[in-house]
Amino acid sequence: MNHADTTTAVRRRPIRACALAASTAALLVPHTLTGSPATAATPDAARGPRGVAAVTYNLGDQAYRLPGTGEPVEIAGTVHYPTDLGTTPRPLVVQLHGWHETCADRAAAEARTAAELAQDWEAYESASLKLFSWPCAPGTRPIANDRGYDYLGEELARRGFVVVSIRANGINASSVRGDENASARAELINRHLALWQQLGTSGRGGLVGAFRDAITGKPRSVDFRHRVDLNKVGTMGHSRGGAGVTWQAADRHKNLWPTGVKVRAVLALAPAYNVMTEDMTAYEITETPLAVLRGTCDGQVGTEAFSFAADATARSTAGFHQVAIDGANHNYFNTQWSPESKEVAARDDAGHDADRPGQCTEPGGSAYAPQLTEAGQRRVGAAYAEAFFRRYLTDDTRSEAMLNG
Repeated sequence: MNHADTTTAVRRRPIRACALAASTAALLVPHTLTGSPATAATPDAARGPRGVAAVTYNLGDQAYRLPGTGEPVEIAGTVHYPTDLGTTPRPLVVQLHGWHETCADRAAAEARTAAELAQDWEAYESASLKLFSWPCAPGTRPIANDRGYDYLGEELARRGFVVVSIRANGINASSVRGDENASARAELINRHLALWQQLGTSGRGGLVGAFRDAITGKPRSVDFRHRVDLNKVGTMGHSRGGAGVTWQAADRHKNLWPTGVKVRAVLALAPAYNVMTEDMTAYEITETPLAVLRGTCDGQVGTEAFSFAADATARSTAGFHQVAIDGANHNYFNTQWSPESKEVAARDDAGHDADRPGQCTEPGGSAYAPQLTEAGQRRVGAAYAEAFFRRYLTDDTRSEAMLNG
């Protein structure tokens, strides 16, 4: 179990949050907090969970080019929303995945595995280039990395949020690294937010006529005009997406937010920060609440995720929360990266010992815990995400108990 000798942060007080060790037995059901995020006093709140619908949009695999490199990036995403949008604008949550293979080339994945075993690094690199290309080769299906958080989008939409999970395959396949990668992801978020701001306020822009049913792919008309509150935006970034949302919300970069947009809550899920950065002020957040979640069996991101976030918020007067989830790895938070999906390149990244069946640790670590199932890990993550966004996008203080342990 993960322990830290720090105290819980209270908004507007210079007190730091603890790295809570999540007791998973009490968190496997994310419906602990019920009601509407709009307000606990409305009749809508009394109805509890509501129906959810989902649409996608795709403005092209080469919708724009990265500055400096000219590499192509798509504008595509998946939207979960309450079927009854009502008349009160809903808070918007933007989700961003991290670095992962972009193209479902199973033959290339098998060739890469064989090359690794043979230590044939030239063949390994050749296979990797096929898995990390953009756009994908003709006949090769893109990996829908944005769909890996459908479970979270559905859960938040049931509670009244509009949720957009955006795809960043072009950035994953690009040559940008470190701070440039975080900056590119932040720019992608802003491009999507600009489209939603235009759609929500005037019913115009690139998203008009772009929605398609998430299951059938058929065109779907959804009227989001005046139904999305761009003054109450939350962001969730996983892995390198966590670095992206932190960069996007940093004090220095607020001037890049589209006009009329206000980011009020940032959730970094197992964030892969550039810990070698020479400019921490590029990540510094002093006024926007930030939460950091990481599993104790994460095979890709270490505890530096906590210390980096603590440094980035050292002067913050807003809420700051850290949660260590016992038995959680890195990949299970995204269904596309998890073995049960049978997707190309999906895997369990936790460390294991044959003498400790059913348990996991960080690779090379010695602190073992019972490993959560894929579904169990997502339920825990969704419980915290819901509590965090309810607290800071709707001022529902009932969420404080879970966030503060």
